[in-house]
Amino acid sequence: MKLRRNRASEKGFTLIETMIALAVMAVGVLGLAAMLADSLAYMNGSQADFIAQQKAQQAVESIFTAKYGSTITWAQVANNSVGNPQGLFFSTAQPIRQPGPDGLVNSINDTSAPLDYVLYPGADGMLGTADDVKNQLSNYTRTISIVNFNGDPNLRTITVTVNYTVGRFQRTYRLNTLISAFD
Repeated sequence: MKLRRNRASEKGFTLIETMIALAVMAVGVLGLAAMLADSLAYMNGSQADFIAQQKAQQAVESIFTAKYGSTITWAQVANNSVGNPQGLFFSTAQPIRQPGPDGLVNSINDTSAPLDYVLYPGADGMLGTADDVKNQLSNYTRTISIVNFNGDPNLRTITVTVNYTVGRFQRTYRLNTLISAFD
């Protein structure tokens, strides 16, 4: 009798309890692993984020340089459309191309320009040598939208949107700025 009472007081986990605990722990660990994999994939896109930022700034800077360098007129700082054939910029998403003969990006003169690229050092690890690698920006598009700011014909909002893909993530970078008709 005494032997039976001691065994009853030394109760442990049953096999079913252990299996349930292992299943709960496995779900938690798998969830953490999936989160880690997604965060690593997302962080892997930091270089692509930087490229998108630079390509948006490039578009704005080319417009400002052309406008304030008197290369283009105020009427040309607009989206090209049936209602405004003087506008130089496409209002739809365009592949990121090298600037055309006018020096502007996403302008109506860029349709035959080659895709833009980022240059990486080759096997020797040095940039500017014969083995450098050109990585074309084929998974990027850029949209330039130019509208009057609050109806003011002398002030316009330029919105540059760069859409790109990193792995399985679709990303967007948007840059807004104002430009004035006055020098």
